[in-house]
Amino acid sequence: MKSADEVEIDGLMGRYFDGLYHSDSGVLRTVFHPELAYVNATGGNHEFMDLEAYMTRIDNREPPAAHGEKRSESVDRVTLTGRQMGLVEARMTMMGRDYQDLLTLIHTDAGWKIITKVFAYHEQED
Repeated sequence: MKSADEVEIDGLMGRYFDGLYHSDSGVLRTVFHPELAYVNATGGNHEFMDLEAYMTRIDNREPPAAHGEKRSESVDRVTLTGRQMGLVEARMTMMGRDYQDLLTLIHTDAGWKIITKVFAYHEQED
């Protein structure tokens, strides 16, 4: 049986995947901490953003859902260190790319939030 924290994190990850697929910054703001650190580690060209810059990017892109694009995602591992922090390893395929995410979680008064998103992707082969 899952703990209350595990159930909450399952919901958080569902909103995370839905928010990305639908390019919905309103939904994504419910999963990210206001002091989010975003790092794209693809190809050694590290790109860093804060929450507002990332939400602007989300708002300006066409949602994969708008094309009925195929979507797949998985949470490969959740590791909690006490009740204050954790790590989620996740994968998502969309926009012709396979993404791998390392998401650091912290527990706040508002529940679990993603405070760091470090990810890389590779283009899918046709």
